[in-house]
Amino acid sequence: MSQRRESIGVCVPEIFLPAEAVDKKKWACVACDQYTSQPEYWEQTEALVGTEPSTLRLMLPEIYLGQEDEQQRIEKIQASMKEYLEQRMLVSRGEGLVYLERTAAGRMRRGLMAALDLERYDYRKGSQTLIRATEGTILERIPPRLRVRRGAPLEMPHIIILIDDPKRTVIEPLAEEKDSLEPLYDTELMQEGGHLQGWMLREPSRIEKVLDALEALAGSAEGPALLFALGDGNHSFATAKAGWEEIKKDLSPEEQENHPARYALVELENVHDAGIIFEPIHRVLFGVKPEEFLAWLEQDMKERNAEGKGGRVHEIPYVTAAKRGTLRVAHPASQLEAGTLQNSLDAYLAQHPEVRIDYVHGDEVAERLGSQPDSAAFLLPPMAKEDLFPAVIRDGALPRKTFSMGEAREKRYYMECRKIRP
Repeated sequence: MSQRRESIGVCVPEIFLPAEAVDKKKWACVACDQYTSQPEYWEQTEALVGTEPSTLRLMLPEIYLGQEDEQQRIEKIQASMKEYLEQRMLVSRGEGLVYLERTAAGRMRRGLMAALDLERYDYRKGSQTLIRATEGTILERIPPRLRVRRGAPLEMPHIIILIDDPKRTVIEPLAEEKDSLEPLYDTELMQEGGHLQGWMLREPSRIEKVLDALEALAGSAEGPALLFALGDGNHSFATAKAGWEEIKKDLSPEEQENHPARYALVELENVHDAGIIFEPIHRVLFGVKPEEFLAWLEQDMKERNAEGKGGRVHEIPYVTAAKRGTLRVAHPASQLEAGTLQNSLDAYLAQHPEVRIDYVHGDEVAERLGSQPDSAAFLLPPMAKEDLFPAVIRDGALPRKTFSMGEAREKRYYMECRKIRP
């Protein structure tokens, strides 16, 4: 970690990538928190990967969380990390920033791999730190992820951090320079994930130019700067923070300054990138009696929003096996439909622990799942991406699962790794 810019909490990481002989299409898998109600997706991925080296062996798809063999899966993950390093299936490409281009669902977006200082992050609502959560953090989701990270020699991120760069000063200039950068990978992605290319920035002058541009963004803020906002992977970043808090308790101040676990590898993206689309995240409940549940929900929403002063009606379509309809709240207390709905769902789930909720991408998937017996799906509208930074600065973290950067197949695929143990 020889290159750091402490003023903005950025570190230039040592990047580990699969060896040249490794099939990159089989190596790169979609984020572990996708397709959590679609076991067939992960079964297909298993069949595609077979026995080849793959990030599928280095992460735990969350569809398997809580199962009896969870601990055995975690042990295999950590053993695979060590095996890939020892057998040089995963090799260091040295220190640098990675500029990447991802084409998926007919859109291309640009990113930049860097490591961020977890000391500059606080996920609590109202935080004024340089790095902030954009949605409420569910503390119960951290321990199972921490079990995977605890003791692991490597991290590989599906975390996407957004910057608010309307003049396109940080990432976009690299697109014009990519022909003079060192190519790292160029591959199709499995399961309709699109195409991914990456280039390494090693030269100190190029790296300094990027860091200067980020520093200028932070310096232009009024009040406490919000330079980095969580776009995807909120709970993974929170898990990295929790892991660092555990580790640093046994370190001297000097050791804390240089320990690799103090930083987390992320992909930076500009919220103004034309390739970034904010998609809604729908809610599906399983194990309900739809008629009784909908009657309860309508009454609860009415009572919760009786004193609301919202300027527009919130309309939330729903789908069950028997019918389709729309919930209407005339004077919502929340600014967003996600908040109006989630407040009531949280209350219902607290009273009915036997009911399971899932957060899914795509209208068709939500409608199909909601049409199953004893289920109900709620379809939410998208949020304007230009509203994200002002909303977080004004109101703090948004209701959880308010937006998604694209649908499931557009989520980040694992490629780069970084050591988090000395």
